[in-house]
Amino acid sequence: MTRESESGLPIEPVYGPQDLQGWDPAGQLGEPGTYPFTRGVYPSMYTGRPWTMRQYAGFGTAAESNARYRQLIAHGTTGLSVAFDLPTQMGHDSDAPLAHGEVGKVGVAIDSVEDMRALFDGIPLDQVSTSMTINAPAALLLLLYQLVAEEQGARAGQLTGTIQNDVLKEYIARGTYIFPPKPSLRLTADIFKYCTAEIPKWNTISISGYHMAEAGASPVQEIAFTLADGIEYVRTAVAAGMSVDDFAPRLSFFFVARTTLLEEVAKFRAARRIWARVMREEFGARNPKSLMLRFHTQTAGVQLTAQQPEVNLVRVAVQALAAVLGGTQSLHTNSFDEAIALPTDKSARLALRTQQVLAHETDVTATVDPFAGSYAVERMTDEVEEAAVDLMRRVADLGGAVAAIERGFQKSEIERNAYRIAQETDSGDRVVVGVNRFQLDAEEPYEPLRVDPAIEARQAERLEKLRAERDQRAVDAALDALRKAAEGEDNVLYPMKEALRARATVGEVCNALRGVWGAYEPSEVF
Repeated sequence: MTRESESGLPIEPVYGPQDLQGWDPAGQLGEPGTYPFTRGVYPSMYTGRPWTMRQYAGFGTAAESNARYRQLIAHGTTGLSVAFDLPTQMGHDSDAPLAHGEVGKVGVAIDSVEDMRALFDGIPLDQVSTSMTINAPAALLLLLYQLVAEEQGARAGQLTGTIQNDVLKEYIARGTYIFPPKPSLRLTADIFKYCTAEIPKWNTISISGYHMAEAGASPVQEIAFTLADGIEYVRTAVAAGMSVDDFAPRLSFFFVARTTLLEEVAKFRAARRIWARVMREEFGARNPKSLMLRFHTQTAGVQLTAQQPEVNLVRVAVQALAAVLGGTQSLHTNSFDEAIALPTDKSARLALRTQQVLAHETDVTATVDPFAGSYAVERMTDEVEEAAVDLMRRVADLGGAVAAIERGFQKSEIERNAYRIAQETDSGDRVVVGVNRFQLDAEEPYEPLRVDPAIEARQAERLEKLRAERDQRAVDAALDALRKAAEGEDNVLYPMKEALRARATVGEVCNALRGVWGAYEPSEVF
């Protein structure tokens, strides 16, 4: 009996050489670290060194998050990853009416350079790699990070890390957008230009399929829509006058790792192959680094369950293994209690230990691309690639990612798949351990981490003090300069940095841009 994959593709009971007829191993595979990078973007992969173990954390105040970062570093984390609260993601200060009830809840509250200073107190920014999960206001948080690094005495050329900066997927699946697509893409191009000139080692964007998967996208939809967004960003930068090989080496991607291990490995391999071909054939990239799809992976939060949460430890281990076998460059493993609340110190440590066991107690780092030549995985890689390319072609036929977003295409396709998954779960055709099979009569009690509701008041007090002590005329002048740049064609990051240096707040800077560019209003037209 033939089963179907998460993307609805057939999984045969047995694969053999007959399934690879007409397959050109030399042309499709090549060697690790060479075009089309099916087997990995680097020749030695983990035989040289393991992936970056980058644990995602942030909650409450900057000081509380700083304490968690120090713990993670002490336990062996090799890269930090910052979670911001919802007001920060939406460009609102903690004392704004729209921020009420959300301050510090799903990430750390950052209102000004003073909060960023507290967030990284005692952490040398020239010695750590930091990823920041921030999109619409990504430029602001990057500049705040740079300002704090400069205060520490670090040079901008020493800074390494990533800003997510992928606003297109916000319109598709997540919703933390601020500005309409056109000015948002202009801001993205300005970030590319700024980092090329000022922070050359920084990864300027992490083009994300993770949040699409959380919204219900299949593996094929995840990579198809993510790569289509990537094409839109590259076109925007080229149209702004940049040479593709000047910025493409700093592009990165962000994918999910599900429990369906074989298809996930095939997905990662297919995505590398598609991107390499697009960059070489469509955009004429010549630098091999421009062709490399480098990506971060996070295990699938959407597959974690509040029922029997300790079972999530098993799910996360399988998902992490899929990411590693698929050739990820960095990895975050979710904590087992994240379906209930923010992770506790113990659960965050266990999540990190999962990666350390894979890296140091298994043999998956002993050889590059262990699944190369597997009849099943090679066939599945081809099928995922073919289906993803077909879906990318549908996006292109609608005029590209932005035009498709404006018609609601990607969102409606993802919602259809999410509905299918929900139906299969409700009917029992899709087994979810502890949810629709193998349940307990009564769940064991669990005490989650809770955020102090007084944080909002304390953040408001900090803002009141900041506004009373700063030079308001300097702030006003800097915000005026930012508005003028936004109205014209100058790079907005330079006046934005000066406004933040003068201690303008995140909300004030975003409001200045809202006044020029407007705010995005979603439509349901497809």
